[in-house]
Amino acid sequence: MLDGVLEARHLRVLRAVAATGSFSAAGRELGCTQPAVSQQMKALEASVGTPLLVRTSRGMRLTQAGEALVRHAGTILAGLTAAEEEVAAIAGLRAGRVRLTSFPSGSSTLVPPALAALRAAHPGTRVSLEEAEPPRSVELLREGDCDVALAFRYEDASSAEEWDDLVVRPLLTDRLVGLVPEGHRLARAKAVAIGELADEPWIAGCPRCRGQLVRVCESAGFTPRIDFATDGYPAVVGLVGAGLGVAVLPQLAIESVRPRGVRTVALEPAVRREVVALTLPDLAQVPAVAATLEELVRAGAR
Repeated sequence: MLDGVLEARHLRVLRAVAATGSFSAAGRELGCTQPAVSQQMKALEASVGTPLLVRTSRGMRLTQAGEALVRHAGTILAGLTAAEEEVAAIAGLRAGRVRLTSFPSGSSTLVPPALAALRAAHPGTRVSLEEAEPPRSVELLREGDCDVALAFRYEDASSAEEWDDLVVRPLLTDRLVGLVPEGHRLARAKAVAIGELADEPWIAGCPRCRGQLVRVCESAGFTPRIDFATDGYPAVVGLVGAGLGVAVLPQLAIESVRPRGVRTVALEPAVRREVVALTLPDLAQVPAVAATLEELVRAGAR
């Protein structure tokens, strides 16, 4: 049984210490002094009645109790945020704030019209944007570090259960397309079987897209020779346009850049990914979060 009451500020400090490994680094991250961090950790340990941290030669290490508390801290903080936001909206104190995390091609295509519409309808709502690819974006949501996460998963991936604990709002189905240089032998083709590109040098995108590319190629009977790999979609397009290889990118990514010197071709059989907006069940009840989700759904429909 706890000797005191858990405070949200203490939980946030504990998570920062666990993430950074020291009181001083946690203080820098939180914008406070090392003694203040130490004092808050002592207060938290007094509240729970057991040590949470052990100092080692490599920094601070969590005890078993500390690990348990950090594991639950994200859910606790998310619940507190939901309560604060809903109460504030009902009381009319403020319109709310939303922390949005999106993968890059979603940030440049879906997010701008959604946030513009949200600002027009609710000018007092503040939205911050951070970029992260899934699964990191989903981890940030579960850890309480964002309120809405844009994510995607491929149709053939065995990950149908990974979002079971979250509120899932489908936005669109995004089809992968092939990219070849303008002078390529298949540049004028309407559709291309991926096996026809087996002997080509490849330019690969982000790690998750890279893994999907390898799976699709291997299902067609070959392993792609990846000469270049980059997380930047413009870089992928630029390398293809320079004649250095071929690539496969989501249609959404093509819309976010200006393809020069390249041609897009449909892939057969079709490869698709599901693009969604995710939030926690408690946060879905917060008016500002619900309004953001609705605008993202409308942007996906457009």
